Amino acid sequence: MIFDAHMHVGEFPLFDVRLDQGGLAELMREHHYAGGCVFHPRNDMVRAIVDAVPGAWGLVWVNPREEGHLDAACELLEHPRFLGVKLHPLLDGYHPNDPMLHPLYEALVERDLPVLVHCGHPIFTLPWSIEEAVVEFPALRLILGHMGHGNIVYINGAIDVAERNPHVFLETSGMPMHTKIKEAVERVGPERVLYGSDAPFHHPSVELQKVRVSGLSDADVNRVLGENSIRLFGVEEMLHAA
Repeated sequence: MIFDAHMHVGEFPLFDVRLDQGGLAELMREHHYAGGCVFHPRNDMVRAIVDAVPGAWGLVWVNPREEGHLDAACELLEHPRFLGVKLHPLLDGYHPNDPMLHPLYEALVERDLPVLVHCGHPIFTLPWSIEEAVVEFPALRLILGHMGHGNIVYINGAIDVAERNPHVFLETSGMPMHTKIKEAVERVGPERVLYGSDAPFHHPSVELQKVRVSGLSDADVNRVLGENSIRLFGVEEMLHAA
């Protein structure tokens, strides 16, 4: 099974890309996805899409600088199609371990839900900045989105952070070096590396192939492409019931 841990929905004029409800459904059919997670700052739009597209689940986009963000997030997390939280400290402008986020992290630990954090750009989303939150909340299951992105120093740093912290996961989208996926599996473990595409900013065909040519065994390719995310997000029973 393929499960994409990282997809955006909506319009992105600066990048001249977009992914609407119909496009998401077609993408999932074309690439034989069993499921995937989508998000956008407009959580109401995400909710409508995940209610309509089989196999699509949402992550609640939380901006801690917005008033009432915790109550709004907790309300959406009661919805069965939302599986965790998405944080983008770079876009929304905050430090990943800012105390204003601590109540959210506590709520996620209490609910045993993961958080996906954009990783790979200064000043707010470097692996070591995100690690400060992990050290503060060691039970928090945290996914380093893009596992450092395009800079080899940040990629190596993301792997180092995951190796040091047993509840940190690495997600592959946008990270260009296929060999680093194998290194991550070898150093962090085959259960803590997750496939993501970052669609529509990156094409699933490229992102899937990156995992498939990484040098992993067939069993570990299957783990990265879907099994690990399905287990982490707790959707195995829902997928089998679909």
